[in-house]
Amino acid sequence: MSKKRVLIVTQEMKPYTALSEISEIANKLPQHIQKNGMEIRILMPRYGVINERRHRLHEVVRLSGMNIIVNDDDYPLIIKVASLPQARMQVYFLDNEDFFKRKSVFEDSEGKTFEDNEDRMIFFCKGVLETVKKFGWPPDIIHCHGWMTSLVPAYLKTAYQHEPLFQESKVVYSAYDNSLGNTFSNEFVTKASINDMSSEKLGGYAVNGSNATLHHGAAGYADAVIQGSENIEDDLVASIKAAGTPFLPFNEDQDNLLNGYMEFYNSLLEEKVE
Repeated sequence: MSKKRVLIVTQEMKPYTALSEISEIANKLPQHIQKNGMEIRILMPRYGVINERRHRLHEVVRLSGMNIIVNDDDYPLIIKVASLPQARMQVYFLDNEDFFKRKSVFEDSEGKTFEDNEDRMIFFCKGVLETVKKFGWPPDIIHCHGWMTSLVPAYLKTAYQHEPLFQESKVVYSAYDNSLGNTFSNEFVTKASINDMSSEKLGGYAVNGSNATLHHGAAGYADAVIQGSENIEDDLVASIKAAGTPFLPFNEDQDNLLNGYMEFYNSLLEEKVE
């Protein structure tokens, strides 16, 4: 039997970033999954704070060269790769000079969030799916970590729903207690639309007027949701349960956390067999 394939899409990951708990789990989880016999690919943004020389990033020419459209403008997508220290796996970084050259992640030195964070997110989420297509690597599970990955479930279930590579993929979304949706513009949903998608299909991402409710939108399209932080919005949990979406609550027992994720994955894979 061939190995099951898990694609980890994350906005953060140690040792490249250390912004929040996402960085920690995105580092430990792939290693645990690989030790348990699954095949792993990891995608994340190449923020300017990541030292390419120290972490030995280099461009993957065969994957680079695509253009990603954001708000009717074309942006070149550069793919870089590095080996995760002390682990036999590679991390692929999505890069673009306009979005990721700055020497900070989501806000400037004075703590002000970047006005183009929504554009950076759209670029990243579109770029993820196009990169996986270039891999020619059909994932059994696509696990998205954090708000910056939140458009991936929607794109997979709409614009990419007929793409053969993703026909058997189950999409898991981990919601954490951080999101910059309240800083997004009124045009976010329109800009995030893809391939003539109607803005109504992204309505779940803007249920509070101009504020982008990114976790709600992603949970509405995901095949399963994981509570990544101890505290997330009560109404988010309520809507997930009301929809009957498979849900893994927060696990305070860190020693059993990774085994719990594996069991959750296996339950989704068993559903596919049935």
